[in-house]
Amino acid sequence: MSQVVVVGAGPTGLLLAGDLAEAGVAVTVLEKRNGEVSNLSRAFAVHARTMEQLDARGLVEEVDRTGVGRVTDIRLFERVHVDLGKLPSRFPYMLVSPQYNVERALLARAVGAGARIVYDAAVTAVRQDDTGAEVDTTGGTYRADYVVGTDGFHSAVRHALGQPFPGKSVLKSIMLADVRLRETPPDTLTVNGSGSEFTFIAPFGDGWWRVFAWDRRGDVTDDTPLELDEVRAITKRALGTDFGMYEARWLSRFHSDERQAPHYRVGRVFLAGDAAHVHSPAGGMGMNTGLQDAANLSWKLAAVLRGAPDALLDTYHAERHPVGEEVLRVSGTMIRLAMARSRFARALRGLVGGTALRVPAIHRRLTGRLTALGFRYRHAAGEHRLTGTRMPDVPLADGTRLYEALRGGRFVLVGTGDVTGWDDRVRVAAPAERGADTVLVRPDGYVAEVFTGTPDPAALRDTLTALAGTSVAE
Repeated sequence: MSQVVVVGAGPTGLLLAGDLAEAGVAVTVLEKRNGEVSNLSRAFAVHARTMEQLDARGLVEEVDRTGVGRVTDIRLFERVHVDLGKLPSRFPYMLVSPQYNVERALLARAVGAGARIVYDAAVTAVRQDDTGAEVDTTGGTYRADYVVGTDGFHSAVRHALGQPFPGKSVLKSIMLADVRLRETPPDTLTVNGSGSEFTFIAPFGDGWWRVFAWDRRGDVTDDTPLELDEVRAITKRALGTDFGMYEARWLSRFHSDERQAPHYRVGRVFLAGDAAHVHSPAGGMGMNTGLQDAANLSWKLAAVLRGAPDALLDTYHAERHPVGEEVLRVSGTMIRLAMARSRFARALRGLVGGTALRVPAIHRRLTGRLTALGFRYRHAAGEHRLTGTRMPDVPLADGTRLYEALRGGRFVLVGTGDVTGWDDRVRVAAPAERGADTVLVRPDGYVAEVFTGTPDPAALRDTLTALAGTSVAE
């Protein structure tokens, strides 16, 4: 029997499965698809915090290499630009890369670590009791200690739980097309809106381009046939040119919703990624938010399976649900501004937005939300002010970096301390510049606890038991 069943083999589910397998957890991934890598994904943006998470898993070089471009200046509207070049990260840019490149790297890692992937396994029911949960599929029944639904907008797991998905459609009849262009756009990402329509163009890197187009006057159902001429006409109106658009290998329509599940945990079943939250594509935060969900949940599941208190799993919802709410707010604001109808409203948008983003504090806040570098988790009264904050990738005394030390899904104690009994889960690493405090960093790169000087052995043991599980000596 698996200890964890993950439903959905997209990026969120694969990162989660890889983390669990690396931690020695028996994990099975159930996927309704037949195993072929799809080129129909909508995600193209890999933001800085996701790059850091990939770095902590030894995958960032591969994903960076297969990307099709780096963007340091994001144009939101005509005169509103966001500068990523000064981000406090090793990755001061947004990597443009089709989702399947990220998915391919995460799949290889998960399988290599021992995760079992079962295809053609559509979920039909989910049940749970005091000792575990069961998932019925078209190919059989699977039982585990915990189940995680990462199966997208139409999540079968969420439906089986009876979880509502409150929200609404923001944009209807968004057009998707994979096309060829006779002229190469001047920017890696090309986007603009006129108030009545907008178009976004991104490269696959193989001669094909993904086009997202929307026309305010084209409010039709998702199953309405779509022709290339319609995409070409909207692109011309939004961008002034269609770049010689010709030959479509795929055309479709979809609608963009803003929705969030009220509970990310229901007993032994969890929701992550698009199964838990969906929002507009503005800002490219969708896939990135799901990957951060997985990074938060994976180490907690592994720790509880090793003896940490069950209450640790409640912190997944407590930490990630507010982030999901904020992502909905940010992306929703951006898409509504992009949809401004009147010429006056668009001019005001450019004037106010451009002026505001010249204020450093406002610019830092927006880039922190877009890239997820600025999110922090709440800390309890009496805890150190750094608890729950993202830990920078500090250099270590041995010439390596913190995010290299995090590889393998371990905690890192930056400083000194006795971790006997937890050596398989915790590394002690001296920083290149010794400070007064010792910092325990979680596997997802956030500060777990700060100790003054060398930690008291009993206090450190209690902390490790609560966060990483029981000692191997127990």
